[in-house]
Amino acid sequence: MQRDSSLDPFRARRARIAATLQAAGGGIAIVPTAPERQRNADSDHPYRHGSDFHYLTGFGEPGAWLVVEADGHTTLLCRPKDAEREIWDGFRLGPDAAPSVLGVNEAFPLDRLDEVMVGKLGGQPAVWQPAATPGLQAQLDGWLERVRAKARQGIEAPRTLHDLGPVLAEMRLFKDAGEIATMRRAAAISAGAHVRAMRFCAARFRQDANAGVPEYEIEAELLHEFRRHGAEGPAYGSIVAAGANACVLHYAAGRTELKAGELCLIDAGCELDGYASDITRTFPADGRFTPAQRELYDIVAAAQRAAIDATRPGARQRDAHAAAVSVLAQGMLDTGLLDRAKVGDVDAAIESSAYRAFYMHGTGHWIGRDVHDVGDYLSAGEAPVEQPDWQGGRVVKKPSRKLEPGMVVTIEPGLYVRPAEGVPERYWNIGIRIEDDAVVTAGGCELISRGAPVDAAEIEALMSDAP
Repeated sequence: MQRDSSLDPFRARRARIAATLQAAGGGIAIVPTAPERQRNADSDHPYRHGSDFHYLTGFGEPGAWLVVEADGHTTLLCRPKDAEREIWDGFRLGPDAAPSVLGVNEAFPLDRLDEVMVGKLGGQPAVWQPAATPGLQAQLDGWLERVRAKARQGIEAPRTLHDLGPVLAEMRLFKDAGEIATMRRAAAISAGAHVRAMRFCAARFRQDANAGVPEYEIEAELLHEFRRHGAEGPAYGSIVAAGANACVLHYAAGRTELKAGELCLIDAGCELDGYASDITRTFPADGRFTPAQRELYDIVAAAQRAAIDATRPGARQRDAHAAAVSVLAQGMLDTGLLDRAKVGDVDAAIESSAYRAFYMHGTGHWIGRDVHDVGDYLSAGEAPVEQPDWQGGRVVKKPSRKLEPGMVVTIEPGLYVRPAEGVPERYWNIGIRIEDDAVVTAGGCELISRGAPVDAAEIEALMSDAP
């Protein structure tokens, strides 16, 4: 029978887990998928697999467990075939088909979970589990108690417990070619959704300059574009913020109407084949930036360019933030958002964290199977040093880790201006963020989400051509 090469990445990942166990003296790793979540009396939330579990198996059904042993033997437990339940809930793979379809060594029905786990744990020197999994420790304690009860039969229980989470996080931090290809497709779909939203708004205001476009209608355009291209749906709750709502960082699309002369901030990305995208664009409702909006927008765009230049192998993950903050703080001083007489120069504005009145979040995060993906942000192999805490103080901790090819990060500076004493009124209620997904490459970084324009003139041109 011909080998299914599509399973090779999953086999390779499981083999790496086995090698980790073997190097640590042997043992067994247990990885459950995510549980189903009830929405109300007779309805569940749409099911989404556990990221770690799917990374190792490619299997998307609920109620599944993976066991990896140090010798490389892999076992899957899953829901059994059930003709009646499949009428209601859909196809089940079942344990008989799982070994050939998923490339595991053996599979058992879920109702044998306790029996299989107790049998697998007996005689193992150590057990590895994702420690952050809710309820898993209690189940493991019950299995271990049953193994300990067999001591008179010469069966020993594992004596050591390890957290598998950091091992999986480090693996997932570096994307292979297949993962990056999927993320490119996800980013392309999401960029198309942002373009669709821009054109939708432009067309509405061209029909009626006094129109108001509800945020939820704009969100619907995004969701339509995600689904029609095969994405599972949004990778996170979409932010569609009209006017002053753009100054709320985690705003959810509501009933506020976008008006001509206002900005619309959209932070939205789809999930495709288990991988997230994360894009933010800010555009003028009717297709033309006002002078004040354009002034602040160009500052944010320049800050992003500086952060992009700082995103390259050997640079530290936090360097992009430092680069963006320097540009943003200077822009705040130049526009009068910050008073030079009170704050001082750009270095003083950064040292005192005065800039945080208008820019209060980080400039990027890991992205992959989760929109805020796993992976350490600090360097494990370096000693702690004194450094800025980016909140006006100093802290002693390990340096930010260095970027390497295969990492994927977001780059997302912003400016958020709420009405306040001393703040020029022409900038009130302007919120701007620009965010792209960047793959770290050997020569720098590749922006995979630029299917949606960033340059202000390009945004205006796109919106002016909207049908």
